[in-house]
Amino acid sequence: MSDRELLRADAHELVAAMERGETSSEEITTACLAQIEAVEPSVHAFLHVAADRALACARGVDQRRAAGAQLGPLAGVPLALKDVLTLAGMPTTAGSKILQGWIPPYTATVSQRLEDAGLVVLGKTNMDEFAMGSSTENSGYGPTHNPWAIDRIPGGSGGGSAAALAAFEAPLAIGTDTGGSIRQPAAFTGTVGVKPTYGGTSRYGLIALASSLDQPGPCTRSVLDAALLHQVIGGHDPRDATSIDAPIPDVVSAARSGDVTGMKVGVVRELGGEGYQPEVEQRFNETVALLESLGAEVVEVSCPHFEYALATYYLILPAEASSNLARFDAMRFGLRVGDDGVRSAEEVMAATRGAGFGEEVKRRIIIGTYALSAGYYDAFYGSAQKVRTLISRDFDAAYESADVLVSPTTPTTAFRLGERIDDPLAMYKNDLCTIPSNLAGNASASFPVGLSSDGLPIGFHVMAPPRADDRLYRVGAALERELRQQWGGPLLDRIPAIEGSLA
Repeated sequence: MSDRELLRADAHELVAAMERGETSSEEITTACLAQIEAVEPSVHAFLHVAADRALACARGVDQRRAAGAQLGPLAGVPLALKDVLTLAGMPTTAGSKILQGWIPPYTATVSQRLEDAGLVVLGKTNMDEFAMGSSTENSGYGPTHNPWAIDRIPGGSGGGSAAALAAFEAPLAIGTDTGGSIRQPAAFTGTVGVKPTYGGTSRYGLIALASSLDQPGPCTRSVLDAALLHQVIGGHDPRDATSIDAPIPDVVSAARSGDVTGMKVGVVRELGGEGYQPEVEQRFNETVALLESLGAEVVEVSCPHFEYALATYYLILPAEASSNLARFDAMRFGLRVGDDGVRSAEEVMAATRGAGFGEEVKRRIIIGTYALSAGYYDAFYGSAQKVRTLISRDFDAAYESADVLVSPTTPTTAFRLGERIDDPLAMYKNDLCTIPSNLAGNASASFPVGLSSDGLPIGFHVMAPPRADDRLYRVGAALERELRQQWGGPLLDRIPAIEGSLA
């Protein structure tokens, strides 16, 4: 296989080629590393590239395959890892200067499962600092650019992982989703992003933003690849108290089936209308009609408390973030500023946090600390938790009449870098459709369904009840099969050339 073919192939296709002896993990990894070197000046998807470690891992997989060892379904496939998941011996910064140079002594459960399954970790991807952002412009190390249009954002907070897929730097990636940080970048880059049911993947070793919302998940270029990766990283972990002690839903069979016959698809009335880009709504309506033509039954559902989801989220998340980020105090690890032997511990702590945290992180810590303060706890944080319960009840009621719920993934296509960085409220609205799923803890995903008139990807958002993740893959596989036939191949075949790209 040529380098171009290796870089553009789906992960399951690469595994099949390795099993036939047409290529090797080392050849695929070498091609990915060359592509990273070629396009990173334009894209900036990675914060750290572990070339030597990746090649050593790839050679090890090739040796085991040659010896006839039983390997996992994605063994030998390169992967990009969001820089919020630890991997012992590899720098982990969470996109923040306060953790610059930190080498974790332990490995996250998700990272360990990837390595145990024979996946090749290429390195760590760029992200909004501590996953706080919707554009990957809040990284302490500079923004990531959208491979579809270099002057556009790739989405956030996991823009690095999504951009690495769209730039053909890696066939697989891992993201984390707190309010849409897997699904929103997937929509903006024409890729697949899945947020598993809360507790379906382990949070052990994930640097916490908001512990009741965070969830690792797969980022891929095809639905089957997402299911295979989901199967690798999912399952119970006794080190995570929120981990579900139950089998993973059969997501792979669902992705191979793609049968939506008789499935009830609920269109959420509150997730559309004013504020949504007309072309986004047009693609959404076309996709709903396509599902209906494939045998699904379309119904309209109402979730009235979704109107308050954005405000609820931006009270709960900052409150949990202010608590979680208190550990970065210059006393135990990470950055330390102002330690001249004269200042007090409190002064060193204040100087370090002032220098190490970016503006968005400081903003949310202040909001969260205020919401948790004695005089305002019940009025703000307590009330937000009550509304969160009402949102969960809206989901429960909607799922009584629908198997899945659908909406646009984002109200607009990717906007230009710098366009909203000084307008936090406009930035927060990017997650309008994705936030409710995090508040309720259910499963959800974004699938590519077309382009706008200016050539930017548009995503279709699917939500399923907790532990019904397989339904996402049935819908996604059905859409992918039909749309790829219409397009004559994957949507990413239409991406403009990136300067220096080998793909």
